[in-house]
Parts: sequence; C-alpha cells; structure tokens
Amino acid sequence: MRKLGLIAGNGKFPLIFAEQAKRKGLSLVTVAHRGETPKAIEEVVDAVTWIYVGELGKIIRTFHQAGVKEAVMAGGIQKVKLFSNFRPDLRGAAFLARVRSREDDQLLRGVAEELEGEGIRVLESTLFLSQIIPSEGVLTRRSPTQEQWEDIHLGFQVAKEVGRLGIGQSVVVKDRVVLAVEAVEGTDAAIRRGGDLGKKDFVVVKVSKPQQDLRFDVPAVGVDTIRVLHEVKGAVLAIEAGKTILLEKEELIQEADRRGIVVAAVQDRNKD
Repeated sequence: MRKLGLIAGNGKFPLIFAEQAKRKGLSLVTVAHRGETPKAIEEVVDAVTWIYVGELGKIIRTFHQAGVKEAVMAGGIQKVKLFSNFRPDLRGAAFLARVRSREDDQLLRGVAEELEGEGIRVLESTLFLSQIIPSEGVLTRRSPTQEQWEDIHLGFQVAKEVGRLGIGQSVVVKDRVVLAVEAVEGTDAAIRRGGDLGKKDFVVVKVSKPQQDLRFDVPAVGVDTIRVLHEVKGAVLAIEAGKTILLEKEELIQEADRRGIVVAAVQDRNKD
C-alpha cells in the first residue's frame, strides 16, 4: 500500500482530501495542527500526530519514523495564530530565522524545501480532487447580469494584484467600487465587512495568486461561504476556473440555487 504524509491545516479540505486518498487505497500518516485541524481527521486517516504551529522538526521526525517519502499540505493555517498558538521547535525556529518574507507562499515554499531536503517530496494538494475543481462557466441556474459581469472582471483584476502583493485572495465589489479586500481575517470575514458597506447585491471574487504554488494554499470555498453571502445579502460568488476547490461541490451549488446566489468560474483574461 502506497504511504502518503498529510500535513493537515484547518477547514474541511484536509478531511475531503483524506477521504479521496483513502478511496484510492493510500495509507495516510497525518500531522495535524492543534487549534486548527478538525478532530474528525482522526476518524479518516491511519495515524495522527498532533503538533503546534511551528513544530517543523516534529513533522519531519514523524514522517521519517513512518517511512513517508511523499507528502501533501492540505488546509491553511490562520495567520493570526502566529501571534497566539505559535510554538516553534528548534528546527522551526531556525527555519524562521532564515526566511526573509512572512508571506504565505514564501513560508510554505520554504517548508516544502525543508521537507524535500529531508527526502520527503511535496505533491500538489489537488491530487485526486480534479472533480471538485470547476472549469470555466456558470455553475448555478442563475447567471450574472451584465453589470455583475463588469464587477466580476474588475474584482478579478484587483484580486490578482492583491494576491501579487501577498495580502489575500478575495475582494468584494459593487457597482465597480471595491468595498473590501481580504487580508489575514479570511474570506468570510471580508465578505461580512464588504456586506456592511454594500448592503446587498454585491459580488465576491476569489482567485489564485499569480505566484500560486499548487502544492499548497490553493483557494477553496465551501457551503459556509454561500451561507455567509446569503446572510449579508450578497448576489454573486466568482472563482477562478481550474484553480479553485469547491468543497462539498454538489451541496454548495444546491445551496446557492436555493438562496438565489450566482456561482461562476472565470478564466484569467490576462494570462498568456
């Protein structure tokens, strides 16, 4: 049986990845983060070691002891936890002392290099998940209006620039005005903030960063995102086609249709 390491972050993504990997017959050796990873991960994988954010040495030891040669990072870590739940071991502290940037991509790419330097190859987190990464098109019964398409295209352009700067991946737009930009608070909080300003019928756009490494930190939205949008009277969720994971895809689309919310997957019009 092929053995795979799983570095599990927060949200439902690690659970969904683990379920798909198990269906493929893989044995999962998992490192889960305290205060981040759902406890339910223990019911899906073969072995779990719980760590605090920053315990890089413990991740490497766990994988070496289990004979893991390949690993996947699934799920993020809330950046605010770096201020409250951060307990690096000696290897983690040494790593942080060397890195110059605290941007998510740079940190994760650095962690991947540390693992690969120890003989543990880091694979794409989208492994086994092609069925929940939509191609271009409108996914719901309703389609955007012409005005909403204009907001989508503006939001896409702005979100790419925000991502290029390493700030976030989502923006909220209404009538060609940017209402909110996601930072460390996360997508749902940015939607609520934009909703307070836009009141109703606004557009949310979530994209991958231009420098996105698909081995980790792939944009993801779930049913909860649709529920937050409905709560604050948003109208449209636009995601980047081919680069965004729809967690609980069928349930998400059904919930959007039930709430009258548009979900569309959009291609980057500026890519080569």
